[in-house]
Amino acid sequence: MTFSLTARCARTGQVGVAIASSSPAVAARCAYVRAGVGAACTQNVTDPRLGPWLLDLIAAGSSAADAVRHTSDTETLVAWRQLTAVAADGSPAAFSGEHALGTHAEALGADCVAAGNMLRHQGVPQAMVDAFAAEPELPLAQRLLDALAAGVAAGGEEGPVHSAGLLVAEAVPWPVVDLRVDWTEQDPVAELGALWRLWEPQQDAYVRRALAPELAPSYGVPGDL
Repeated sequence: MTFSLTARCARTGQVGVAIASSSPAVAARCAYVRAGVGAACTQNVTDPRLGPWLLDLIAAGSSAADAVRHTSDTETLVAWRQLTAVAADGSPAAFSGEHALGTHAEALGADCVAAGNMLRHQGVPQAMVDAFAAEPELPLAQRLLDALAAGVAAGGEEGPVHSAGLLVAEAVPWPVVDLRVDWTEQDPVAELGALWRLWEPQQDAYVRRALAPELAPSYGVPGDL
């Protein structure tokens, strides 16, 4: 019911996730980022505890591969899970349990990993990895969106996609990008792209408002003095 790409930008050190699903609110349950640590997805029959657990292991010194391996070796219900992780050094890892739904696959690339279940065909994750690698000079959020769109163009899920999300972490403890389309009957990936175009020019200003409100720009809305 889900396909995603988890990645790092080697140029900026940002980490992020782009994800889409036929289920509602996919990013709220499946996507996790942590500045200076990495990014992770827990999907298929989702256990939201596993994303933070993977990042905790990486923060404690595990590689992405070791974190995913330890989780798959010790989690009692892992046969129903699909996991991906990318550490801050760019190393990727993936796992799909034996009960992963429908056609499922993973693809690892430089600084990224894509995975999906109930896919139209097994080539969808590789199409996402290829799109992510195509223009490394772009912002990470845009590369993630391009990868998600490539997944859709390559066939995406067997059924219609209804939700999508985009998360990016950089130097502060919260995601500098956290955009979600929790349900739509239209095209959630296109709607997510429109949200990014709205957010991108304001992203740095919201960080400044948090860290140095006396220096931050005004909001430029009615009532803003």
